[in-house]
Amino acid sequence: MDYSKMPVKDIMCIDMKCFYCSVIAMLEGLDVLKEPIAVVGSLQQPGSVVLAASPIMKEKFKIKSAISRRFEIPKHPDIKLFEPKMSLFLRISMEITRLLAKYVPVDAIHVYSVDESFIDLTNNGSLWGTPEETALAIKDAIYDQFCIPSAIGMGPNMLLAKLALDLEAKKTGFAKWTYEDIPHKLWPVRPLSEMWGIGKQMESRLNAMGIQTVGGLANSDLKELEKCFGVMGNQLYYHAWGVDLSTLGEPLLNNAALSFGKGQMLMRDYHTRKDIAVVLLEMVEDVMRRTREAGYVGRTISLGLSYSKHAMTKGFHRSRTIEIPTNETLVVYKICLELLDEFFAGEPARQLSVRISNLEPERSIQLDLFDERKEQRQIIGHTMDAIRRKFGATSLLRAISYTNAGTALKRDKLVGGHLA
Repeated sequence: MDYSKMPVKDIMCIDMKCFYCSVIAMLEGLDVLKEPIAVVGSLQQPGSVVLAASPIMKEKFKIKSAISRRFEIPKHPDIKLFEPKMSLFLRISMEITRLLAKYVPVDAIHVYSVDESFIDLTNNGSLWGTPEETALAIKDAIYDQFCIPSAIGMGPNMLLAKLALDLEAKKTGFAKWTYEDIPHKLWPVRPLSEMWGIGKQMESRLNAMGIQTVGGLANSDLKELEKCFGVMGNQLYYHAWGVDLSTLGEPLLNNAALSFGKGQMLMRDYHTRKDIAVVLLEMVEDVMRRTREAGYVGRTISLGLSYSKHAMTKGFHRSRTIEIPTNETLVVYKICLELLDEFFAGEPARQLSVRISNLEPERSIQLDLFDERKEQRQIIGHTMDAIRRKFGATSLLRAISYTNAGTALKRDKLVGGHLA
């Protein structure tokens, strides 16, 4: 790879360590690095997931964020449990972004998530010193003002900054990677899912091809990867070499990998196809609203279902690609029901996910001479979206949301799926 032709910038990626726990600790006057703290979705639900765990909680009590459940937390006098305060978390996140804006221009900041941001320090001048000194000054300022520890990865592009953060800085506090670091820092990484952008399913498919490490991916045949994964194969190959041509504010994944989706952890077991279908329709409604508002239609619909912990069967994740792209709720819902009927094993369901991908602009839709009501349905969808935007998400609901299986009314009181 000829890195002399690649852009070299000073990009930092900053992550707030144990953000939810850190905010709660600040509020309660605790030290997040010394106290065993866990933030749980609901203290009244034994099966509620642990949203965040402090370092001591992870090391001493083996409680893991997003994996462990309330009932798995031991009864120990030192352990402190809290429910989430999502409105507070979002407010602190916004305040941290305002703090970042004191060090760099606003357009040099890209908020990646509630606790993670990219910052371009390339043309920031020398007011705060070198890019490395500026990054460390930001790190110190966040801790001084909010008592929230953070980790920073730096690199010549967004991808390497993110990888430096995930693979090194989260252990050491700060790491800077260059293109020269790739062979000995990135290529040995295994399993492949440890690398940003590669999930468990992709890892399994790559493993089946004999690719076990990032280095193995980098030295694979590009044409074979593209044959197996399409444009995603091209991206995987170049990411394994540390190449990323995206600019700040753009997604690290290209538009071909853009998608809209939603996952939902159910607060009780759903035993029947009828009840699962109720939640599915609510989820599809939300995903399609966001797809329409972004101006897209999609061809590939994916459904994921995880069973209760005590079920005898593993869950599934299946996709179906349709010929005519759509953003109509009932069209996508029908595909989801087909996938559910085909793969549902009858075990109690506890988690669902819906996603639409293989997107293209909505203006690409062609009218169908044999479907006279297609244009009307498009207008109705956007009209319903406008009503909900103006009067609230629950101002217009389908009747199924008022049944015992419905979740929309309860979730409307939540922020990010959790207590406000």
